[in-house]
Amino acid sequence: MTWTVTGAAGMLGQDLVAAARAQGHEVVAVDRDELDITDAAAVMDMLGEPGSSDVVINVAAWTQVDSAEEREPMAFTLNAVGPQNLAAACARSGARLVQISTDYVFPGDGAEPYGENDLLAPLGAYGRTKAAGEWAVRSSGADWLIVRTAWLYGEHGTPFPKTMGRLLRERGHVDVVTDQVGQPTWTVDLTDLILRLLAANAPSGAYHGTSSGQCSWYEFTRAIAVSLGLDPEDTVGRTTAAAFKRPAPRPAYSVLGHDALAAIGVAPIGDWRERWEAAAPAIVGETA
Repeated sequence: MTWTVTGAAGMLGQDLVAAARAQGHEVVAVDRDELDITDAAAVMDMLGEPGSSDVVINVAAWTQVDSAEEREPMAFTLNAVGPQNLAAACARSGARLVQISTDYVFPGDGAEPYGENDLLAPLGAYGRTKAAGEWAVRSSGADWLIVRTAWLYGEHGTPFPKTMGRLLRERGHVDVVTDQVGQPTWTVDLTDLILRLLAANAPSGAYHGTSSGQCSWYEFTRAIAVSLGLDPEDTVGRTTAAAFKRPAPRPAYSVLGHDALAAIGVAPIGDWRERWEAAAPAIVGETA
């Protein structure tokens, strides 16, 4: 099978390309230099003909949450118009489209895990533009999967664990918020879930690609400190989100449920702490 991965140079894109090739798929890896997904004609030329690609996985996105508040039209173009163009091409060619989305499409004021079909009510520009991308895909007539993820980290780029690891090494102590709760998720695990959904020929719909369980950023940082051989009691302190003034609002509760996976017999990603212990050597170095 021929797969196309857009945004292939990013943190998740690199893992997806490597894993799909390892499974024997022919993968066309494109980033903005090879394909501007906001250019409808270019997308249709590359992906609109039958046989051009069997699967298209869209990882390209405007992910700078704070700058989206000031540059929402640009974020909308990449996060909504881009998926619309890809979906239109897939609808014509018959390719299956996998659109990566986010917990930010929900308001984050819940107390129970958000369901796959819960009402979208984003708080800020990033969430609004990603929700618009979801609706563009849903209404396209293409064969689609929407996979929402959250608190994503990986070997590539500078995700939260790398930043916290650097600060812990440099400063010896960090204060981290206790009042934002979510599911730290390894790009390797999300990649594996996407591949399993495709292998299972999952029906069109929204699925949640996050680790099981939940924690606060404070609890996650304590786990990071342990992986560095540090005593979390001495190195990680408590604070609240009010101490950090940022342009974009952050969801206080970003826990996503996995009922749609259970309904089709696809196992969710394991518990976040277990998966962090497996990921830590690749992200912050060998566990002490």
